[in-house]
Amino acid sequence: MLGRLVEKRGAFQELWGSGALFERPSAAGVRVDQETSLRLSAVYASVRLIADTIATLPVGQYVRRDGARYAVDTPEPWVANPSTLVDRSTFYQQMVVSLLLDGNAYVLITRDSAGDVIELNVLNPTDVDPRMGPTGPNYILKSTNRRLQRDDVLHLTEMLLPGEVKGVSRIEKAKDALGLGLALEEYAGRFFGNGAYAGGVIEWPGNLTAEQQQQLRDAWDGHHRGVARSHRPGVLWGGAKFTTTTVDPSSSQLIEERQFAVEEVARIFRVPPFMLGVTTAGSMSYSSVEQQMLFFSQHTIQPYVARIENGLNRLLANPQTFLRFNLSSLVRADLATRYAGYSSSLLAGWHSVNDVRALEDLAPVEGGDQYRVPIQNLPLTDAPVATIREKAQAAQALVNSGFTGDSVARMLGLDADHTGTISVQQQPEVQE
Repeated sequence: MLGRLVEKRGAFQELWGSGALFERPSAAGVRVDQETSLRLSAVYASVRLIADTIATLPVGQYVRRDGARYAVDTPEPWVANPSTLVDRSTFYQQMVVSLLLDGNAYVLITRDSAGDVIELNVLNPTDVDPRMGPTGPNYILKSTNRRLQRDDVLHLTEMLLPGEVKGVSRIEKAKDALGLGLALEEYAGRFFGNGAYAGGVIEWPGNLTAEQQQQLRDAWDGHHRGVARSHRPGVLWGGAKFTTTTVDPSSSQLIEERQFAVEEVARIFRVPPFMLGVTTAGSMSYSSVEQQMLFFSQHTIQPYVARIENGLNRLLANPQTFLRFNLSSLVRADLATRYAGYSSSLLAGWHSVNDVRALEDLAPVEGGDQYRVPIQNLPLTDAPVATIREKAQAAQALVNSGFTGDSVARMLGLDADHTGTISVQQQPEVQE
């Protein structure tokens, strides 16, 4: 019996697995694992949304000097192309999908003779058995019984309980909620598959043999089962009577229950409901969508990005450098808002014209690297001269008003000697 159970495991189930052979089913009576959960459209959409978003983010290698971040002139080769088996986007997509469904991502590290990383490949999470050894965790590949040491595997977890080695799978912990959604999907499919009519019983006034019962049932199903035969009039004879025994979908609030199941998945994966097609009242206004996009970037994408960055940073040959995903595209505002922000940053002096052009993927212009300040919008290098000019004008006005040169110099912080000559405007008054 155990052999038959093992033989029935499909290819995708072997990839993502379902844990023990005799796992507890969901409260709805539906089996829930990594394979079956993806049959729920909301789960599939959530996984694709998060994984594809992270997989398409730009990533680069940087070094920090004097508090500023600079791009590394020659990044390590595996930063641009981590794997030779798949492209860069697919590599990061595999990592995130593994985290979302299994709660763990195992990356096999290939090094050269000097110990530097030359290639990374994401392992099948159900083929890896993490164990805690005397010198730290080690990993056993079930398919080959190969033991990998800690330095051979980069292990990322979504949520790790204290004292544990293996991360928690959200699919396992949210089994009952996902099982309800799968049960509703199956119910709706069976309803329309049966011709979109409520089930019932055929009452016959007399006794029927088992063969006659089967013939009557088959004749009724043959005329009414299936969407193409729905709503066809039925004909009964000999005193037979059809009695409905089930509740129609509108009475059982099937539509509302299925929408609630989508909202449950949105909570489980921390995805804004509007991204899964939930259009409840007030959720699709411009301000609401803008705030939900900010939430998605900060609370859904950023935690996964931080985990991946922290894990990969440990593999860099130069410990002074680090990897960084660029999340600015996720919170990129509309054209008018961006231009207003650029204008403020230019006037404040912390963006140059070429800085702004680079953010808009435009080529630099000659003289565009100068930083300007609000004082007559001068170049930042001329700001001290402009300040002295303003103080000199103030000093002249004060001296003309009768203040002594030394007192004015002290007042304005001017480190300059006075000639002692009285201004022309004040000379007649002194001679009197």
